[in-house]
Amino acid sequence: MVTTRETELLARVPDGLYINGTWQQGGGAAIEVTDPATGAVLKRIANADAADGIRALDAAVEAAESWAATAPRARAEILRRAFDLLQERRDDFALLMTMEMGKPLAEANGEVTYGGEFLRWFSEEAVRVSGRYGQNPEGTGTMVVSQRPVGPCLLITPWNFPLAMATRKIAPALAAGCTVVVKPAELTPLTTLFFVQLLEDAGVPAGVVNVITTSTSAAVAGPIIADPRLRKLSFTGSTQVGRKLIQQAAQGVLRTSMELGGNAPFVVFEDADLDKAVEGAMLAKFRNIGQACTAANRFIVHESVAAEFARRITERVGALKIGRGTETGVTIGPLVSEAAVAGTDALVQDALAHGATLLAGGKRPEGAGSFYEPTVLTGVAPASAILTEEIFGPVVGIVTFADEAEAVRLANSTEYGLISYVFTQDLARGQRMIDKLETGMMGLNTGLVSNAAAPFGGVKQSGLGREGGLEGIQEYLSTKYTLIPAS
Repeated sequence: MVTTRETELLARVPDGLYINGTWQQGGGAAIEVTDPATGAVLKRIANADAADGIRALDAAVEAAESWAATAPRARAEILRRAFDLLQERRDDFALLMTMEMGKPLAEANGEVTYGGEFLRWFSEEAVRVSGRYGQNPEGTGTMVVSQRPVGPCLLITPWNFPLAMATRKIAPALAAGCTVVVKPAELTPLTTLFFVQLLEDAGVPAGVVNVITTSTSAAVAGPIIADPRLRKLSFTGSTQVGRKLIQQAAQGVLRTSMELGGNAPFVVFEDADLDKAVEGAMLAKFRNIGQACTAANRFIVHESVAAEFARRITERVGALKIGRGTETGVTIGPLVSEAAVAGTDALVQDALAHGATLLAGGKRPEGAGSFYEPTVLTGVAPASAILTEEIFGPVVGIVTFADEAEAVRLANSTEYGLISYVFTQDLARGQRMIDKLETGMMGLNTGLVSNAAAPFGGVKQSGLGREGGLEGIQEYLSTKYTLIPAS
């Protein structure tokens, strides 16, 4: 049931494309955005076609020179105003995310905090872009190394963190002096539309940020990527789609940032503090209903503590409350779609068919909405698909190991390398895991590592480049070297 507050909020969310500072209709049939907890339509919004996408790029190109020439302090102050406005409107953004994506309201509030930090962080980094000046080794001239905005960017964001993924890309781009075309996910576009309205209120000039919502992503993004005026592509999503986008970007030799799939190992050694390990597991697995690229995917637990770890996890899972994210006490909302439920269940049934033991959950509950019960499996066989595919659902699959070497082998036996989690009280072992685990990020005795001040990204087929941290703004800058001969 949509409340009066929700109806009023939805009425304030724009329903058009945002191109060159104006709200416009798209060339396609309207997109229906639904509530995954009920299946009800929340709002109908504009649907961009290929021509709309090029018009958005036209606007970004037209605004590029003036925005790049805007003083870094002026760009910084706009981002800081956006941060302040987001704090004022945080309740609206949290509720909107819960409605269109499904996450519990408390987690949506956490995303507002997290997403806002990218605005604050990169407002501070905007004025710290620097270079080098000095004599060359031969003494024949002076070297000047400077940094310039890359140019117009296409930013493609996912559905699972609709605010944070937008701020994590838009903020560094604007701080660096780049203009952007943003294409949010079809499933959760409302938060991005609401956010660009906030950016307008913060003083972002026309054409600097453009947003196109579409149900035909490939048809709209393809011509933009092929256009020689585009200079940068940033994508967060599946490795499968990322590969295709990299191939397209190669034709124009575009700068690319790719935050792709994950298959995170969660390693619990025999000396781990089990209280911390269980708490970390609940964070790393059930945050965002398990729908995160950083979610723990494979629980690799020492054979001496596996039974107790499984018992404690099962006890905690039994206390989780399923429901619409706006309801009091709910800790597990719906998955984003019926397709997500089917995919999660297929992995669970495959694991059971290969001999896994079901300790909790394992099915969708009765009633409306795309819900799936929090699930715990032990004795997951090596041939199970759940060990090689990203689950993206609230499922814990436990395997055991006998020694450190086996733990490392199991953790690294994947094409992905985004993040790993390790629980041990042995400092030397922890250092060895930092060195040996093939991931771009690691949580040592913690299940939550994301921070706007830290570089987010992976290795292997989990992607290219980094978002956040000192490294984040570099993805939107190009380096220029000039030699001034000695007189």
